[in-house]
Amino acid sequence: MLEILKLQKIIVPEMVELLVKRYNIIRTIYYNQPIGRRALANNLNLGERIVRTEIGFLKSQNLIQINTPGMSVTQEGEFMLESLKGFIHEIKGLSNLENKLCDMLNIRNVIVVPGDCSEDENTIKELGKAAANYSKNIIKDGYTIAVTGGSTVKEVIDELPEMANLKNVLVVPARGGMGKKVETQSNTLAANLAKKLNGTYKMLHVPDNISKEVMDALMKQDDMKELIQNIKNADMLIYGIGQAKKMANKRGVPKDQIIKLLDLGAIGEAFGCYFNDKSEVVYVMPTLGVTINDLRKIKNHIAVAGGKNKAEAILTTVYGNENAVLITDEGAANEILNFLNRDE
Repeated sequence: MLEILKLQKIIVPEMVELLVKRYNIIRTIYYNQPIGRRALANNLNLGERIVRTEIGFLKSQNLIQINTPGMSVTQEGEFMLESLKGFIHEIKGLSNLENKLCDMLNIRNVIVVPGDCSEDENTIKELGKAAANYSKNIIKDGYTIAVTGGSTVKEVIDELPEMANLKNVLVVPARGGMGKKVETQSNTLAANLAKKLNGTYKMLHVPDNISKEVMDALMKQDDMKELIQNIKNADMLIYGIGQAKKMANKRGVPKDQIIKLLDLGAIGEAFGCYFNDKSEVVYVMPTLGVTINDLRKIKNHIAVAGGKNKAEAILTTVYGNENAVLITDEGAANEILNFLNRDE
């Protein structure tokens, strides 16, 4: 069947393009339902006339329904989305891309979802779903899971199903709190994940960028010592990846320090560590939690990040990490491959 589809792609490429377009339309409606026609056209960057024609077809096939609040996907449409996922993955050559990246990055595994977060905000939901599907098959009774903050990690936790059969799971924040949004802070995400995994959680009420004196004082507390040991001995780490300058601004790093950071060649950031183009750590944000030295002991690293604009940051943070599973999107994956081929 797959061979026939590959032949169709060569002989009648417009047929495959039309299928991918309709898949993207249904997917966009699904993630934004109920949604109006104009909003859908803007979201997909398509003309309203094209959208009107496609909507008419999809409605005639009972894949979507149109009500006063807007369009939504029917049960048949949801089934179609799920059924087409594997086909879209293959026809776009994502399996080959995953294998290439896995070998060239020298990491455990790579999962690539269609799309580009920097162009389509719905792709971040696909990232979350893929990471959740991967993670749920790894988590075991008695696991300690460390999570960082951020909107991408939040998507992972939102997409995870409740797993009431698990026992003695502990969830901890990987590092101290960051940012103004409480809903994406690591403490909040740790609590939400623990609830889904029938587990318990601990909170780390420590800001970023604290002095050594404050850290030393905190580490004299028995509860804090125990929590830091839990974090360092975690079985799994789920984390996002950011661009160095952007993340430094988010963490409230002073401007003169950001200039020094960039002078050191910082490109990517993960769990408070800043990496240069050789994947070397050039700066570590002073706070309590997981450090670069703890990573070898943590067996399962789930790195979740996408967007062509983040490609170099992703590359610098995961390269050579044999415990890492990278879950990314098509836009970032292709750009990472470009960087790797350029360096050969």
